Amino acid sequence: MSLVGKVEADVEIKAPAENFHELFSCRPHHISNVSPGKIQGCALHEGDWGKEGSVIFWDYVHDGKAKVAKQIIEAIDEKNNSITFKVIEGDLLQEFKSLKATVKATPKGEGSLVHWTMEYEKLNESIPEPNSLLQFVLDLSKDLDSHLTQA
Repeated sequence: MSLVGKVEADVEIKAPAENFHELFSCRPHHISNVSPGKIQGCALHEGDWGKEGSVIFWDYVHDGKAKVAKQIIEAIDEKNNSITFKVIEGDLLQEFKSLKATVKATPKGEGSLVHWTMEYEKLNESIPEPNSLLQFVLDLSKDLDSHLTQA
């Protein structure tokens, strides 16, 4: 049984792809205002908002528990509205040796299709795939969409 894997899923939103991408890449510190039940805080530890190599610290609630994650922005693709985060510290590393998440927004009709991919390596075979974390970010994407599409 392999400890390395990938989970991915899509969610359709009404907001334009570039607006969604801009919120995630340049203004993630606003996400806690939009979805306070999921994200309690987001702080810049190194670098600049919206720049590759920046380190971001998240306070969030997942599966009913308060958790933290420190991530480095590995890649930002403005043309394709894509951003890749790699987890470097925090609760997730108690279960995963490595975890990388990519979110990409593609225009679809008047709105967009948000595609999340998580590539991971589990610490051992008893650790479940990060499907509940994937559901968490899909739900978060819907919360952000509600905010972005408010007049």
